[in-house]
Amino acid sequence: MPSGLFALLDDIATIAKVAAASIDDIGAAASKAGVKAAGVVVDDTAVTPRYVTGFNPNRELPIIWRITKGSIFNKLVLILPALLLLSTFLPWAITPLLMVGGAYLCFEGAEKVWHSLQKDNASLVEEAEIVADKDHEEAMVKGAVRTDFILSGEIMVIALNEVIDEHFAMRAATLAVVAVAITIAVYGVVGLIVKMDDIGLHMAKEGNRARRAIGRGLVDFMPKLLAALALIGTAAMLWVGGQIFLHGLDEYHIGNIGHGLHDFAQSVTGGLPGAGVLEWLINAGGAGVFGLLLGGVIVAALHLVPGKKAAAAH
Repeated sequence: MPSGLFALLDDIATIAKVAAASIDDIGAAASKAGVKAAGVVVDDTAVTPRYVTGFNPNRELPIIWRITKGSIFNKLVLILPALLLLSTFLPWAITPLLMVGGAYLCFEGAEKVWHSLQKDNASLVEEAEIVADKDHEEAMVKGAVRTDFILSGEIMVIALNEVIDEHFAMRAATLAVVAVAITIAVYGVVGLIVKMDDIGLHMAKEGNRARRAIGRGLVDFMPKLLAALALIGTAAMLWVGGQIFLHGLDEYHIGNIGHGLHDFAQSVTGGLPGAGVLEWLINAGGAGVFGLLLGGVIVAALHLVPGKKAAAAH
């Protein structure tokens, strides 16, 4: 009986060691995949605050929480199973689906620009500052979750590519870890950004002179930051959508625009100080211009379709 117990304990210890090694492997794979997807994560963080600006402060965190829950649902319930099935049975379908998502982002960004040009005294910043009602809140949350679905899809595909040669369980576990970790990181930062003015207000009322000065500075600065993020969010839709679509075209060897833009950026920045940053700016700017053109074509087409013009104006 004791020998049997010791054998059982030894088996448990062995299983625990294997499980610990698997957890380490998953953590390492998730970390590597997360780094590869960092660019899209930054874009996701820049896009989201524009959906929160214009609301009463007491509604900001509840709205972010609703978007966070939608993001988790997108990643774990919709995207993760779909990618695992597609990567197993229909790997060729991933690229065209991403291109459709990229085109949708371009459309949303271009439509935002279109609406700003249609209003005599409005801009992208001013539109973000309009006080919203409950119906508008519902529409903004749904819009944020839809946009998150596209960006989350891109993040998850990038992560999948890093573990595509692993066994099914390893791929599933890694993608799940990436999904949860990135969602917490993105919406945690977004929550901090949109509540920073409240933190500044609290600091301005209490503490020593330096603390109060910092608090007043935060209160003055945050509206400008939120307005800037509204613009950055629109720009991010265009450059991320453009990059996704261009990458798809390159995959199918159509136009060679993405590779050409990359080669152009390298030729211009080669040997210059801060070449990596300059190269990224050129690539992002070129993809943004392409995204604006592509989105503009879609917006124009929708405005020309009978019965769509009035709907698009809303």
